[in-house]
Amino acid sequence: MAFTTIIAMLALVQYLAFGLFVGRARGKFGVDAPATTGHPEFERYFRAHYNTLEQLIVFLPALFATAHFTSEVLAVSAGAVYLIGRSLYFRTYVQDATKRGPGMMLTFVANLVLLISALVGAVLAAF
Repeated sequence: MAFTTIIAMLALVQYLAFGLFVGRARGKFGVDAPATTGHPEFERYFRAHYNTLEQLIVFLPALFATAHFTSEVLAVSAGAVYLIGRSLYFRTYVQDATKRGPGMMLTFVANLVLLISALVGAVLAAF
């Protein structure tokens, strides 16, 4: 489970880094906390960061459940795709929100693979 934990920690580091980018955007565009609106570019940073939080809720438990019930290799592989997808999503979303599709699809597919494999593995283990 060491490699799975490494992927999980990298996802959290990535999330924190995205948060730092949001903080920097606050200063750059003059959006004082606790405001979450005020400049379109800041709002894209904020939304990309918040969407990452929404995805983490699915990703982390599915990652560990897949590693436990199915395969750590599968979990780590899908986790790597997730990390790449999130990076691509964040970068493209802050530039032009209409171009976020490829990064979102990588994230979605990785999460779907993890969810299905974790569920199947857990069901098979239960019976």
